[in-house]
Amino acid sequence: MTTRLTTCSRDCPDTCSLVVEVDSAGRAVKLRGSAQDPVTQGFLCERTSRFLDRQYAPDRFLQPMWRPSKGAELEPVSWDFALQRIAEKLLQCRAESGPASILHYRSGGSLGLLKQLSDLLFEKFGPVTVKRGDICSGAGEGAQEADFGLCDSHDHLDLQNSRSVILWGKNVHTSAPHLLPLLVALKQKGTRLIGIDPVRTRQASLVDHFVQPRPGGDFALAMAVAGRLLQLGLPRDPASFCDFWPEFQEMLYARQDWRELAGVAEAEVEVLAQALHQGPANIQVGWGMARRQFGGANVRAVDALAALSGNLGRPGGGVSYYYQRRAAFDSLGLGGLEAAPRSFSETCLGQEILQADPPVRFAWITAGNPVSMLPESQTVRKALLGVEMLVVVETHPTDTTDIADLVLPTCTLLEDEDLLGAYGNHYLRSSQPAVEAPGEVRHELWIWQQLALRLGLGECLEGTPRQWKERMMTRLGQAGVSLEDLEKGPVRSPFAGQVLFEGLRFPTPSGRMQLIHQAPPLPEPEADYPLQLAAFSTPKAQASQWAVPVSGPPEARVHPDSAPGPDGQEAYLETRRGRLKVRLRHDDQVHPMLVLLPKGGMLRQGGCANELIQARETDLGGGANYYEEPARLVPA
Repeated sequence: MTTRLTTCSRDCPDTCSLVVEVDSAGRAVKLRGSAQDPVTQGFLCERTSRFLDRQYAPDRFLQPMWRPSKGAELEPVSWDFALQRIAEKLLQCRAESGPASILHYRSGGSLGLLKQLSDLLFEKFGPVTVKRGDICSGAGEGAQEADFGLCDSHDHLDLQNSRSVILWGKNVHTSAPHLLPLLVALKQKGTRLIGIDPVRTRQASLVDHFVQPRPGGDFALAMAVAGRLLQLGLPRDPASFCDFWPEFQEMLYARQDWRELAGVAEAEVEVLAQALHQGPANIQVGWGMARRQFGGANVRAVDALAALSGNLGRPGGGVSYYYQRRAAFDSLGLGGLEAAPRSFSETCLGQEILQADPPVRFAWITAGNPVSMLPESQTVRKALLGVEMLVVVETHPTDTTDIADLVLPTCTLLEDEDLLGAYGNHYLRSSQPAVEAPGEVRHELWIWQQLALRLGLGECLEGTPRQWKERMMTRLGQAGVSLEDLEKGPVRSPFAGQVLFEGLRFPTPSGRMQLIHQAPPLPEPEADYPLQLAAFSTPKAQASQWAVPVSGPPEARVHPDSAPGPDGQEAYLETRRGRLKVRLRHDDQVHPMLVLLPKGGMLRQGGCANELIQARETDLGGGANYYEEPARLVPA
C-alpha cells in the first residue's frame, strides 16, 4: 500500500488536499484529508469522502463514444475517428458560417487552472462564440466589484481578530465545512456567532443568535440594520471615504417599514446592529442571497453595512464573499469576451442559442452539465439538440451527454494534473495523478493538443501538463514559490494581504467605496403561486455529481402549514414552466413561503428542479435567478 498526495478540484471553496491510499494493483482504496493542510485539517466532506464510488462507477466513460444519428445510442469509437470527425466539422463550420457558428462552453465542473487552455485553443481557432456571466457567483462578484473595485477577502484566519462573525445566508455545514472547526474554536473563546437564513439550517445550533427573515428579505433587513446603526452613531463620516452617501441616506429614509418587510423582530435588528457597531465584525456572505433577481443589490446592501459600521479595512472586519483563486497565477493573455465575435448569457443559454443568427452549428461542452444545471433545462436541451454537432468532455453520463453526438472521456480528480487556487482561502495547491487513468481516458490537454494538430494549430498547446503548470507559475517563482513546493503541500499566496482595503483605499475609479443608492423592487407573493421554489446544495452531492444513487420522486421540504397533504405523500410542484412530482417532507424549520428541492437533480433521474425555473439574469454579473421562482404544491 502506498499513499499519494493530490488536491480536490471540485467546485467548492475549500480545495482540500487529499491523501490517497493506493493498493499494489494501482487502485485507490481510501481517501482522507491531509492533516498537514491548514484548511483541510485531516478531514473531508461527505461528498469527497464517497468519491471512490464515483471513481469506480460502472457507468463511467472509458473510451470515446459516437452517436451515429440523432436519437441513436452511443457507440464506442477510436480517438482518431472521434478527433477527425470533430476537426472536419469545426473547419467546415468556420469556412461556411464563420467562427461565430461555433460555441465553446466551459463551466466549473473542475476548478483546475489548466482547464483555461481550452479557451486558448478555441480563441486561436476563431475566436468563437463564448458564454458570459456566471450562474453561481456572478451577482455577488459584480456587487463587490461595483462597491470596492475588487471581490476578495481578508485572510480566513483573520476571523481570530473578530468580536462577532455574521453568517449571512452561509450554510457552512454544507457549503464550507472546513470553516466549521475555526468557527467552533472562535465560539469557545468568546466570539459571538450570528446566523441569518430563511431556512433554519444546522448552523442554528452553532450560532449564538439565529435570524430567519422572509425569503428575499435580505435587502430590507440590511436597511433596517443600517437605520439602527445611524441611531447608534457612526464611527466615521461615510462621506470621507464613500461616494453616494447623501443618495444612500435618501434611499434609506424613503420608507420606515424596512424591518416589517424583512419579516424580523426589533430585537433581531438590534442584535445585528450592536454586533456591527461594537466590532470588529466580519460578515461571511453566502452565495444563495445573490441568486435572486436583485441578488447584486442584496450583497451591495450588506457591503454598505460593513462600511457604515467601520468594519472595512480593519483586522477582524470585512465582507467575505469570494477569494481571487486565479490571481496568483500567470494569465494566458486571452482576449476573452472582447475578442469573441459574440457571447451568450450562461443563464439564458438555451434561449440565446435558439435565437442565434448565424445559428450555432457546433458546440463544445467541457467541465459542465448545462442541461441539468442551467435554468429552463428543457429549453437548453432543445437548443443543444438542434446543434449539428455537440461534443461533450466528461467522465460519467449526464443529461448533456445523453444528447451529445460525441463524448470524450477525461480524467477524474484522482487522475488529473493541474494547478488550484481556492475561493474560500488564499492557499495555492497542485494536483498530480494519484492513480492512472483507465481504458482510453485522456487528460484534457492531450485531447486539445490532438485536436490542434488536426486544425493546423499544432504549436498552440505544446507542452506537458507539468510544463504548462510551470509556465503559469512564473510570477510565483519570482516570489519564491516553486511547483515543487506546491506538490509537497499548500502554500499561501505571497500576493494576498491579511486585511483588505487598509487605510480605506479602494481600487475604484475614484479611489472611494461606491455605496448602493437605489433600492430594488421588493418581491411580492403571487396569489396563484404563493411559494418560492429554491434548490439548495446538499451535503451528499456536488451540483449534478451525485454521491449517492437517486431514485423515486425528489423530496420537497415545506412548512406543514404550506403543504397540501401529509408528510410523505406525493404531490405536484408546479411553476409556470411545468410540473414535477415530488414527495412532501414537512419541516417547520423552513419558512412558510419556501419549498426546497435538492440542487443538482437530473432529467434522467426525474428530479431536475431547473426545468421548473425561468431563465432570468440577476441585476449584476450575469448570475441566475435560481431562488425565487413562484411555485405551488397541489395534490397528486
